[in-house]
Amino acid sequence: MDTNNSIKTRQPKAASLLGGTAASGRVAHAYLFDGVKGAGKELLARFFTQLLLCLGPADGMPCGECRNCRRIRDDNHPNVTQIRPDGQDIKKGQISDLIYKLNKTGLEEGRKIYILHQADRMNISAANTLLKFLEEPEGEVTAILLTDRSSAILPTIRSRCQEIHLQPPPREEVLEQLVTESGVTRSMASTVTMVTADPEEAQALSADEQFGQVRKTVIKLVEASDKSIQEALLFIQTDWGPLFKEKDETELGLDLLLFAYRDISAVKAGLSTPLAYPDNRAKWEEMALRLTFGLIASILEVILKAKRNLQSNMNRTLLMEQLVLNMQEGQHAL
Repeated sequence: MDTNNSIKTRQPKAASLLGGTAASGRVAHAYLFDGVKGAGKELLARFFTQLLLCLGPADGMPCGECRNCRRIRDDNHPNVTQIRPDGQDIKKGQISDLIYKLNKTGLEEGRKIYILHQADRMNISAANTLLKFLEEPEGEVTAILLTDRSSAILPTIRSRCQEIHLQPPPREEVLEQLVTESGVTRSMASTVTMVTADPEEAQALSADEQFGQVRKTVIKLVEASDKSIQEALLFIQTDWGPLFKEKDETELGLDLLLFAYRDISAVKAGLSTPLAYPDNRAKWEEMALRLTFGLIASILEVILKAKRNLQSNMNRTLLMEQLVLNMQEGQHAL
């Protein structure tokens, strides 16, 4: 199945809406594609870009074979610009360079399209520069912003975009596919399908030794936090810190930590939802007997707060130490 047919199968509502938009000629100046990791945001962006520039679209689909479709597929169309984070952020200079390029006359005739990957990673200067550009749209220029955290994008930017929400594929389907077709253990498949909805990315993660170590470290942090403040703080220094050096690594670690306490909550409630760590069920059951729903909820909230603080570039070691202290404050008040 080619990528355009694939996205039409995976995201039929979004593909149909965008197909109708292109056919009518009523194209907005900016779109925001919002969906979980693996939902197909990049595929949908390519589909829409090809559709807008295709020389022979039909029935809401790009032909996929014309000169423009081929160049877009190969990422070398001069009227299509891709912007990705430079390090941890999308910086003001990247947006300024983009605007300069869009204002040049050297591009081909026709619509100009720019795609911002991980648009929620724009720093405040970049976001304000983009906002000013969106407030004064000129000619046939279309922005496509991709994110899995639309709430982290300035409301003033979101209000100027047509939001397209992508549906995640059923987790159970991806999980079973990994186990039956790829030979991934059920415990690992259960974890990676919480991280991404994309089967190929999930399979790659399951085979990644670094991810396996990250998974073990998160479980050990839960166990250390359950024992004592001193043990948890020592663990942050000796085991966590050396493994989670970068911002995106810490973000993944916090997500996996969140999934662990979600498991404990699900076990306590007797839910049949597949756990993220089914191999650790016995420990979760033991903790669920001692922790109240209110306490689990407060732990989940402090982890979410740590994720928010991470985006504000708080020192990562301090962030984790504060997180552990906040978690312990509740657990050992019992």
